[in-house]
Amino acid sequence: MHARDIAHVLAIQHESYSSDILETEAVIRARLSEAGEHALVAEDADGVCGYLFAYQSRVGKVTPLDGAFQPHPQADCLYLHDLAVARRAGGRGIGPALVQHNLGQAKARRMRYSALVSVQDSHGFWSRLGYRRHDELEQPQAKNLASYRIPAVYMVRALHD
Repeated sequence: MHARDIAHVLAIQHESYSSDILETEAVIRARLSEAGEHALVAEDADGVCGYLFAYQSRVGKVTPLDGAFQPHPQADCLYLHDLAVARRAGGRGIGPALVQHNLGQAKARRMRYSALVSVQDSHGFWSRLGYRRHDELEQPQAKNLASYRIPAVYMVRALHD
């Protein structure tokens, strides 16, 4: 992902998420700056059609809505914060492909887990990709999860057998 992709990312975010959880352009730009090596876009003939933001973290650490990424120096987890695909590109496997690309990077860095917050009833999608509900959160992390103000589920996937 590059700065020139931000307008497309914002448009896809707007069509993909409820207004309760839209993040601002400033937040998106900060995410790209903080963890650009894990920020991806997918493109088709019409341009950017999907994106994924991720960063290196620890299992059990939840990024609050609109919160800054806090990459962890002893990361054991690739945290997937935001995945969205344009409606025009739905059903082509773009979301899973972006996830698999980032998980490949995490495995190469010997990370043991990947984690995320599932919103808008997406837990079925994430379950098909190997993620499972993880309810054991310390109180500050549970508060971060509650910042989404809609039903949200913290999920984790082991990366190595």
